[in-house]
Parts: sequence; C-alpha cells; structure tokens
Amino acid sequence: MFKNKFITYLSSEKRFSEHTIESYATDLKQFTSFLSAEFQIIDEINEISFQIIRTWIASLLEKGINPRSVNRKISTLKTYFKFLIREGELIENPMTKVVAPKSKKRLPVFIEEDQIASLLNEVEFEIGFVGQRNKLIIELFYVTGIRLSELINIKISDVDLNNQSIKVLGKRNKERIIPLSSNVVNDLNNFIENNQQNKYLFTNLDGNKLYTKLVYRLVNKYIGEISSVNKKSPHILRHTFATHMLNNGADINAIKELLGHANLSATQVYTHNTIEKLKTVYKQAHPRA
Repeated sequence: MFKNKFITYLSSEKRFSEHTIESYATDLKQFTSFLSAEFQIIDEINEISFQIIRTWIASLLEKGINPRSVNRKISTLKTYFKFLIREGELIENPMTKVVAPKSKKRLPVFIEEDQIASLLNEVEFEIGFVGQRNKLIIELFYVTGIRLSELINIKISDVDLNNQSIKVLGKRNKERIIPLSSNVVNDLNNFIENNQQNKYLFTNLDGNKLYTKLVYRLVNKYIGEISSVNKKSPHILRHTFATHMLNNGADINAIKELLGHANLSATQVYTHNTIEKLKTVYKQAHPRA
C-alpha cells in the first residue's frame, strides 16, 4: 500500500522520469523481498530498524553488487522513509545512521570525435522515414547533450527553426533553451516538413511517441558500428557532447547550463577526461615526459 502511494508521489509531485521511477520501484521490491525472506516483515514498517537496513546493504555488497549501485538503492530508501515520515506513517527515520559505502569515481565514457564524424557522415542509415528519424536522433543527442527522457518528449512546437534553438523539459520540470547548429536546423526543417501532422518530434510509423527501449536499441546499434565501448546508451552521447565541448575550449559554466545540471560539481566530472587528454598530449610531445 505504502509503496504504491510512494510511486504515485514520485510521479505526480517529484516529477521523476519514468526511468528513475522504474529504478526506485525495483529497489523497493528488492528491499521488501529481503524483509519478508529474512525478517518476516511485510507491512510492519515500524519494525524496520537501522540494523536491518545495514544488514541488507551488507548482503548486497557480499553478492558483489558494486558500491555505486548500492548507493543508488540507499538513496531510494532515504527518499522512501522521508515520504513515510511526511505522511505520518513513521516517527523516526531508520536511515539517519546509514553510511553509504565509498565508490570509486568513474570517468564518463565518451566517443572520439573522428568516430562521431564517421557515424554521422559515413554510416548508412535506412532509407525513408525511419532512417531519417534515426540519424536525426543520434545527431540531436550529440549536438545538444540532452537526456533520453528529454528527447522523446520534444514536441514539434518546441523547435524554433527561426532562432535555431530547441526547448526541452528537464528534471523537476525545468525548461531550458538549447542552441542548434545550422546543419541540424536544416535536417530538422526537412524532417518536420514531412511529418508535421505529428504532435511529437520523434514518433513511430503510426505517429505515436517513441518509447525509451526503442531509442536505446537504435543508439546501441549505430554506436556499435563505429565504437567498441561497452555501454552504448544514449547517455554516452551526452558524455560525448560535454567532453568534446570542454576539449574544444567551452566554458564549464556554459556546459552546465546546456546540460541542465543543478550543480557545477555534476559537470566538473567531465574535466577529468580533459585532463587525461592533456596528459596524453604531454607524454607524446614533451622530451622529458
């Protein structure tokens, strides 16, 4: 009962994306299964103690689940128990003493500039609507750095061809305007002219809005043709956008605004890739390196 109310809260009040809500729901399902199997707790939320939560965290780490994933599950529980207190279902929060395990910082994976150029200029896309749509999806991910949830919700009315910009709705329903290159504007203009009867910019053949798994599949397919990176998700193109912008001298605060980050710290992770590139150049070029 509480879980269903919580999921509704995430959607209606927190305005989380479908993907995030699905992750939260999965984490809660795993936690409640653990409570039932190990402590025979089903709906007795007052019986959930700090020690029980710590036992669950330890069991996850023992199973080899990486600390990054465990920390996400901890974040889910923190949000869940705050919700229960807000609803008056709990008085004390068992998460207050929980310490998240340290996780190694991973550098964002990105695709090299020549590989992106090859993808957009040399790879053959399907003929007709599907091919035109798929190429434009790849191109828009790369030139704007937008998230998957933002891309599939773009309406044709959000595209301003005259001002060469596009409006996207980011996290917490925060709108931002992103500039577009002349090449993308031309591609968008041609695409919209042929599909202007649709509400959303990107649709299936039947005119319905694209779903996330389809976009995942097509991005995975095309990135696989030019790169051997393990993860070939749309988020890789977001990383690529930010890294290439930094490598070519863009101000980090401008990149923060383009990405829709709330804090600069989220954007600064991309500077590590730039530093690694500088190290490589230094070692190749300096006589004493």
